[in-house]
Amino acid sequence: MGDSSSIAAPSTNRLEGKVAIITGGASGIGESTTHLFWKNGAKIVIADIQDELGQAISDKLGENVCYIHCNVSHEEEVINLVNTTIGKFGHLDIMFNNAGIMDRLLGSILDTTKSDLERVLRVNVVGSFLGAKHAAKVMVPQRNGCILFTASACASIAGKDPRQPCLKLVTINFT
Repeated sequence: MGDSSSIAAPSTNRLEGKVAIITGGASGIGESTTHLFWKNGAKIVIADIQDELGQAISDKLGENVCYIHCNVSHEEEVINLVNTTIGKFGHLDIMFNNAGIMDRLLGSILDTTKSDLERVLRVNVVGSFLGAKHAAKVMVPQRNGCILFTASACASIAGKDPRQPCLKLVTINFT
C-alpha cells in the first residue's frame, strides 16, 4: 500500500475543494483512500494511532494533508479531530470511518476474552458511531456532506467465526 502510482484511476479533481477525514488513514484501505482522494484534489486529515506512518504520509503529500493522532474509541479525541479539521480547513465534506482492528477475531471463540471483544467493539462499532455522530453535527447545519463506513461482505456470509459478521453487520446498519 501507499504507492500512489499503483492507483489505476487518473486524477479527475472530482474532490477539488472537498475536505475529508479518513480514520485509519495511515495504512491499508485508509492509506490507499488517502492517496486516491489526494490525487483527486481533496484536502485530507489522516486520523490514526500509528503516528509515524500517518505523519510520513502527511509529510510526503504536502500542505493539503495533515495527520492527527486519534483513537476513535475515545469520544474526546473524535471531537478534537472534527474541531481541528474545521479549524484548519473551514469545513468538512467527507467522513470516512475506516479505522478498525481484528485482534484475535480469527482465533477460536472459545479463546476470546470478554475484554478482547469489548476492545474490538469500541474501535470498530463505537468508533464508527462517534465518527458519524460528530461529523453529522457539522454536516447537518451546512446541509452537505458524506459519511462513509468500511464494512465487509462478511456481514452477510456465515463463516468459521460468528463474531466477525455480527460486528460488520452492526457497522452496515449505521448507514
